[in-house]
Amino acid sequence: MEIRLRIFLLSAVLLSTGCSSTAVKPSAGSSDSSSTPSQSVGSEPNPDKEIIQTDPVIQPDVKRREVQESDINTENFEIGAFFGFLSIEDFGTNPVYGFRLNYHVTEDLFLQGSIGQSEAGTTSFERLSGGVVLLSDDERQYTYYNISLGYNLLPGEAFITQNTTYNTALYLIAGAGSTEFAGDDLFTITWGAGYSITANGWLSISLDFRDHLFDLAVTGEDKTTHNFEATIGLNYYF
Repeated sequence: MEIRLRIFLLSAVLLSTGCSSTAVKPSAGSSDSSSTPSQSVGSEPNPDKEIIQTDPVIQPDVKRREVQESDINTENFEIGAFFGFLSIEDFGTNPVYGFRLNYHVTEDLFLQGSIGQSEAGTTSFERLSGGVVLLSDDERQYTYYNISLGYNLLPGEAFITQNTTYNTALYLIAGAGSTEFAGDDLFTITWGAGYSITANGWLSISLDFRDHLFDLAVTGEDKTTHNFEATIGLNYYF
């Protein structure tokens, strides 16, 4: 009886030792499925892949240059005086002066009335003939009146300095009137072009080039004469 009890205990010990030795132990290289996320079939991990973060787009800090632009007066009338030179055909080039009055119908269209005066010189025939006089002193007085229509062809701006700009306009002008010269009133057609600069809200400067055409027969031949005029004027808005 005692011998059987020993054999039973020894068998139980051997049986328990064998079960524990046959248990499957996870390998060191394997990982628990519950702690590591599963990978899709056919995909391989990329340990060198980095997350690239893009910086926000840099907005350029551009500051607009501030300029002092002259203001155009809202009044429609403009009066001014001019001075320059008038080339009277066959009678030389002489100083001319006068006044102009403008009425601005629209921003681009204006009416102009002008009065100018000059004095004719001697002709080449008078200088070479040895004393022949074609005109008296009173008849050499040259006075014209005309009404013209002007159109601002190219309005724009002129930068005089880095921070100052002025309004400008290149204009065309044409009209008709009368010229008192050589003791007669001569129908005159006038046409030309000019350039105007608005200096401030009430003052403008104009450069003007015109041709005055009329028929004259002082030298013995009735012909159409071209009398070119170049002037600079100061004008006041009111």
